[in-house]
Amino acid sequence: MKSLRYAVPAILLSVLLPLSASAIAQSDAKESEVKKSDAQKSFDQLKTLAGNWQASVTTDPPMKEMGDGAIAKVSLRVTSRGNALVHEMSEAAAGDDPTRYDHPVTMLYLDGNRLLLTHYCDAGNRPRMAARTSFDGKTVEFDFLDVAGSTEYGHMQHAVFTVIDVNHHTEDWTYLMPGDKPMRAHFDLKRAQ
Repeated sequence: MKSLRYAVPAILLSVLLPLSASAIAQSDAKESEVKKSDAQKSFDQLKTLAGNWQASVTTDPPMKEMGDGAIAKVSLRVTSRGNALVHEMSEAAAGDDPTRYDHPVTMLYLDGNRLLLTHYCDAGNRPRMAARTSFDGKTVEFDFLDVAGSTEYGHMQHAVFTVIDVNHHTEDWTYLMPGDKPMRAHFDLKRAQ
């Protein structure tokens, strides 16, 4: 009988300890999710877009070089141990020579509790923008902070990424032309097969 008195608590402990450890691990996981900043959540969402994309492009005002429904290629790649997202854009019909054809590169990265974007523009400048997230977490909007380099030919002013699903997202870019005239480009992107 004495051995039964000691065996029951030992059995209960062997069953309850793994359950409580599991509950603690789940609680810790929930806490780490709660502790993520909006910037981190937005960055994690954008990193799910890693891959190659084909975009249908429209502009406002219309531009003959881009034309309604022109096709562009976009590549998004997570790099630097997950600390940066590289966004590269090129014209689908143009050659793959970034010294002769438009080929802007954009870097997205966390800076403390801010998600920043630096756009390395074909106009020869580098505007920076800071993100703000929509209430549903599907849209990340980037507002202009500053620009390095000449703005003689204009500069990128604003960007919006909207995730529709894993194989579809949109990007809206606003370029401030000389004389502060905005030109908006809408990219409807489908994941390349």
